Amino acid sequence: MPQFLYDTATRTTREFTPRTPGKASIYVCGATVQGVPHIGHMRGGLNFDVLRRWLARGGLDVTLVRNVTDIDDKILTKAAAAGRPWWEWAATHERAFQEAYALLGCLPASVEPRATGHVTQMVELMERLIAAGSAYAAEGNVYFAVSSYPAYGELSRQKLDDVQQGEDTAAGKRDPRDFTMWKAAKPGEPSWPTPWGAGRPGWHLECSAMAATYLGSEFDIHGGGIDLIFPHHENEQAQSRAAGDGFARYWMHNAWVTMSGEKMAKSLGNTVSIPEMVRRVRPQELRYYLVGPHYRSNIEYSEAALAEAERAYQRVESFVRNVVARTGSVEPGELPEGFVAALNDDLATPAALAEVHNAVRSGNRALDAGDDAGARAAAASVRSMMDVLGLDPLAWADSSSAESGLRAALDDLVGSLLEERQRARADRDFALADTIRDRLLAAGVAVEDTPDGPKWTLKDE
Repeated sequence: MPQFLYDTATRTTREFTPRTPGKASIYVCGATVQGVPHIGHMRGGLNFDVLRRWLARGGLDVTLVRNVTDIDDKILTKAAAAGRPWWEWAATHERAFQEAYALLGCLPASVEPRATGHVTQMVELMERLIAAGSAYAAEGNVYFAVSSYPAYGELSRQKLDDVQQGEDTAAGKRDPRDFTMWKAAKPGEPSWPTPWGAGRPGWHLECSAMAATYLGSEFDIHGGGIDLIFPHHENEQAQSRAAGDGFARYWMHNAWVTMSGEKMAKSLGNTVSIPEMVRRVRPQELRYYLVGPHYRSNIEYSEAALAEAERAYQRVESFVRNVVARTGSVEPGELPEGFVAALNDDLATPAALAEVHNAVRSGNRALDAGDDAGARAAAASVRSMMDVLGLDPLAWADSSSAESGLRAALDDLVGSLLEERQRARADRDFALADTIRDRLLAAGVAVEDTPDGPKWTLKDE
């Protein structure tokens, strides 16, 4: 059965045909590691994790590249405000993203390249573009000449006369529509040497260079959030194709997680951060909540919707565990045709999950009727479907066990003590704050004070 995917570039649902038979190549715009990840960040990672799993289930050898933007204006600003080195700030939050991806069941990316590790490739791309007349250097900056690329605007449907890059007016720019590929060095900022002077890379340049490094001049799928279509992805495509590369053959974009109709962003606070969310629901329940809606539909965050996702996952989990308790181990089985058809139709996860719950209802009827064979068949089907979505209840057994409950209880107890310690510090009662910290340390709990608040770990973790 053929796979169909919605291609942003053509605004049509197209049959997916890999460039290389038997293989699939995917580049996903990853995190700009400026702070703690929230569920809006994780949604895209989970959506493309499902795509990867599904393509692999169809027999393709999938290479998924998810980059890390570890140099950026926001990183520099936030690190400076916290009095920390920019590289340490970036590395700290890169680890937070990696932990969040793993916590929510994302398969590890084939490679996670950092922007700062690919300056050589960026310089080579700029040299090609300057030689082709599509870029120019001015006062240490390098700009892409938008008017030199007639197809500019095809991806985002921008009219050339209306283009606004959202950049400050920069030295030597010939046309306000041109975008910055390389930024001249500023006092106190990190920089790298180039033929045009020291500086640091622009955001758009980074992804073009890294995609080509790991996937070649042309690859199958480029993914990211819908907010990246312009200017980021438009500029990536323009500079890569102006240099002679085919670049992405399909463009896929996931929608936002919104709150009161607005894109979820760090300005909304930590109420939807991953560390906060997994104190309220288990990681697999949060994954269910984020992969359940169609990837091109917005998720309007609400406590009620999260609670419903929690209950829905638990219904599936309870059924599988009840069958195992009655009949013994249950191995994954065949995928129902309806489930296969749903995911082949542009990853229609709502329809796919409807197949899961149909099987659960059928299996529960079999259990009630004493039909153990029927119940086992249904459970095998459910396990197989949920595995494709990264939600197989038995694969999450450890995090669903009593150990998880103990960890949650410990988190509540430690959290209460840390809140008391924070109040003591605010009241400048440092003796009490130190006493609380020493009590926790004696109990095997290490506390680290960070700009994002105190974090705790068990000393043997």
